[in-house]
Amino acid sequence: MSAVAEITATPVAPSWTQKLAELDRSQKIKLALGIALLVVVALAGTFMTRQADWKVLYANLSDKDGGAVVAQLAQMNVPYKYSEGGGAIMVPSERVHDLRLRLASQGLPKGSVTGFELMEGNRFGVTQFQERLNFQRGLEGELTRSIQAVAAIQSARVHLALPNQNGFFREQLKPSASVLVTLYPGRILDRAQLAGIVHLVASSVPDMNPTAVSVIDDNGKLLSATPDAAGAGGDVQQLQYVQQIEQLYSKRIIDILEPVVGRQNVKAQVTAEIDFSQTESTSELHKPNQTPDTAAVRSQQVVESGGGSAATPPTGVPGATSNQPAAQANAPINGAAPTLSAGATGTGSSTPSKKESVTNYEVDKTVKVVKGGTGAVKRLSAAVVVNYQSGPEEKGKPVNKPLTPEQLEQMTALVRDTIGFSKERGDSVNLMNTPFMAMATDNTPVPLWKQPEMLELAKSFAWPVGMVLFGLIVLMGMVRPAVKAMNAPKVEPVVPAVAGTQLDAIESETPNRPDLLPAPVADNTPVPPTKEQLRLEDARQLAKQNPIAVANIIKTWVNGEAPA
Repeated sequence: MSAVAEITATPVAPSWTQKLAELDRSQKIKLALGIALLVVVALAGTFMTRQADWKVLYANLSDKDGGAVVAQLAQMNVPYKYSEGGGAIMVPSERVHDLRLRLASQGLPKGSVTGFELMEGNRFGVTQFQERLNFQRGLEGELTRSIQAVAAIQSARVHLALPNQNGFFREQLKPSASVLVTLYPGRILDRAQLAGIVHLVASSVPDMNPTAVSVIDDNGKLLSATPDAAGAGGDVQQLQYVQQIEQLYSKRIIDILEPVVGRQNVKAQVTAEIDFSQTESTSELHKPNQTPDTAAVRSQQVVESGGGSAATPPTGVPGATSNQPAAQANAPINGAAPTLSAGATGTGSSTPSKKESVTNYEVDKTVKVVKGGTGAVKRLSAAVVVNYQSGPEEKGKPVNKPLTPEQLEQMTALVRDTIGFSKERGDSVNLMNTPFMAMATDNTPVPLWKQPEMLELAKSFAWPVGMVLFGLIVLMGMVRPAVKAMNAPKVEPVVPAVAGTQLDAIESETPNRPDLLPAPVADNTPVPPTKEQLRLEDARQLAKQNPIAVANIIKTWVNGEAPA
């Protein structure tokens, strides 16, 4: 029995170019676009991972120093860029310290301020005036550098007026200085910093008085105090002092009452009247007259003059009575003057003595000068509010109760003692007990995806994760379908040998033909043809339509020749 023998040839695997050529136009466009997008994503990821971390090398450089630094960086083949606004020069972070040391060895940046290095390059034949001018410029530069070291000062400029000293002048002129400062935005100079700048300049110049130093800002405002303005009205420092005093007393009140009424249950405000006026009084006191024993003699003058007897002719009645001395008077002082007897006469006359004494005593004198200090407290006013105290619960709810009058009186006494209450000074204390308004607080927990930490983390991973997702979409949606279409197997018809025409295959009586006939079905349901049946049917149709071509194919296979 003759049968048709199925003869197959070994298929040759097509190349990638052949597979690519078999794709249609739309698949080719999708494949090319997908590969291009994948390359872009890969390059972007590589650039992001290899991007250098830039840090500031120098900031706020002048144009001259910035140009010199940039030229040196370009000569050293170091990448650099400018920050937003061009205020800083940025380089890779791993090279910041190395570049600073290398540029410093070359004297960069030089800085717009020049100090005493001006004196290093003196030329031959410099006059005394030029040498003195260079010294003044160097001193101004050094003072400018020192002032710019203050944290709040961005830049500064110092002008010195150094008069020429001459020994022939009776009155020598004193030096003076002016300082112009530019502050960083939002910064101020307090009184202590201004005093430090003034004394820094005054101490650096011989014979300079601190009052001869003026400090102004870039707006033209005089910052340093002048002697005329020493006793002027209130200024910022005085207001700050008043606020400090008020805050101190308020804190004292809260600290003394919080342990009694609880935290956040007491509020206190204190108003202080401070006397900043300066008073000076002079008094002269004299003590009353003292006794001679305790008095101090300042000076004493005694003048004494005595008279002598003069020879006069004897007078009177001759005899023994006239020659006897006169008897001692014993009459009272305030009585009548004694009278001499008719016969009593003196034999001579004497001049009376005179004595004058002048004594000057020290006068007690006390001179007292009292100068009142500034910042004395004239009056204090304290206002204190205390919250109701929570009592026992009623019906499951807490109850707030007011304080008793005794408690209020005790707390008022505590406040008075805390602030140093003085009735003569006119101080006042007002303590009020009232319930506080409950502040509505939102205790709802913030979701995890709304927390700031998670938002920052999401922002940091957004770009790399987005690139990966975009690459996967391009790969799965554009590249993968095209590659799958290229690798799909192609079904080619199998040309069978036709019996009785060109080649007969003699086989056994019972040939083994798998999958040629379907298995019988019990319910007579039609069974669709198998793949082998379809291939055989196609081969039969080809042999019927073009038997010569089929014969040539079989002949070529038999001879082992390559198909044309």
